[in-house]
Amino acid sequence: MTSETPATDVQTGIEPDTKDWTWVLHERCPECGFTAADVDPRAIGGTVRDLTPRWVSALHREDARERPEPATWSTLEYGAHVRDVLRVFDERLRLMLDQDDPPFANWDQDATALEDRYDLQDPAVVADELVDASEVIADRFDAVGDDQWERPGRRSNGSAFTVRTLGQYFLHDVVHHLHDVRA
Repeated sequence: MTSETPATDVQTGIEPDTKDWTWVLHERCPECGFTAADVDPRAIGGTVRDLTPRWVSALHREDARERPEPATWSTLEYGAHVRDVLRVFDERLRLMLDQDDPPFANWDQDATALEDRYDLQDPAVVADELVDASEVIADRFDAVGDDQWERPGRRSNGSAFTVRTLGQYFLHDVVHHLHDVRA
């Protein structure tokens, strides 16, 4: 969901995600049913904590390494991606809270999946890392002050966010991928 500059994944047969998913800030996602605009930003931290056990459970499935189809990530690969989403968005949130209208470094999710070999990682380790990253970003969202929700930041492709919309957009990614892994 967060792809900005796709990499070609000829090794694994996964087609890079080139969609600009920012539309989820204004429309209900027809795939997972998430409506970002309905999210109370003060609830983001708690929601992340509530969703994390579902990720841990999915990553502990016996078939976590198996792809449902050759061109679809496994639960392990989605879990590693979500772990990294948690980390990337925590950094972006930190920047927005510390700086005025910061630009975000580009993140190519598909290149990261290849370079970090999501498919070969240990699902139990990914689960533990996801729990840790969830706690960090949940705490950071919990600490956002009422006067900070409209602080701006922007992605390398020009997409503008506020702390509120960044959180809503980020939360869609976590929820959507739970839908992808049927957790």
